[in-house]
Formats: sequence, C-alpha cells, structure tokens
Amino acid sequence: MADKKLMVDSSLLIDYFRKTDKNNARLLAHFRTYNILYITSITEFEVLNGAKPFHLEFLNGMLSKFIVLDFDSRAARQAAVITEQLKTKRKNIDKPDLFIAATAIANGLPFDTLNIKHFIYIDELFMLNQKDS
Repeated sequence: MADKKLMVDSSLLIDYFRKTDKNNARLLAHFRTYNILYITSITEFEVLNGAKPFHLEFLNGMLSKFIVLDFDSRAARQAAVITEQLKTKRKNIDKPDLFIAATAIANGLPFDTLNIKHFIYIDELFMLNQKDS
C-alpha cells in the first residue's frame, strides 16, 4: 500500500498551536489520515518567526513531526511558471505562499490550508479543501 502524503500550510500549524482542545484541530485529523506530512522550510520559518522563547520547545516538538522540504531549483522553476499563469489572470500572491505552493507542486503533493484565498488561483495545486471555497 502506498504511503498517503500531504503538505500542510502554516495556517494549520498555527491553528493547532492556538487551540486549547487540540483534538478539534484539522492538523490532528491529518496525522490520523496520512502516513507522511510535509511542510516547507518557508512554513518552518513562518511558524518560528516571532515565537516567544517559552513557546519554542512546543513548536520545535511539533515541527519534528514533519518532513521539511526546501525551496529548491525545481520549486523555483515551478514558481516562475505559477507567476506567469497568475499574471494572465491578473492575480498576485505573496512570495512565501507562492514558494510553498510551488514546492507542493514540484514534489507532487496534495496541499491543505485554512487560507484558501491565498492559493485558489494556482491551477496545478491540488488543495484538499477546494470544494469548500
């Protein structure tokens, strides 16, 4: 049986971090459903950026549960393709979101986020929750 893989956005990690009852977090459901969860190095930065020292132990423990993918040459080329596609639609997204989406596409991974509007115009990105938009 093939491994079930998924890349998640920082919004899911932040949601998990903030929830008092972690059992209600979508991230926890993903850990139950998928064998392997991925984040990008950009997502890792977003989660750690501005974290208080007393939160770092929790955050580092949480981040250790993921495989972290770097923004590499394949992802950079994919980001360039996405940028051109978005120009034809007269749409723009923040660079971190562009790089995260490009990394998911370059690695052939489905993607989940709580911020659908940040990614909805990227044609090749398979988002789990597109039907919710």
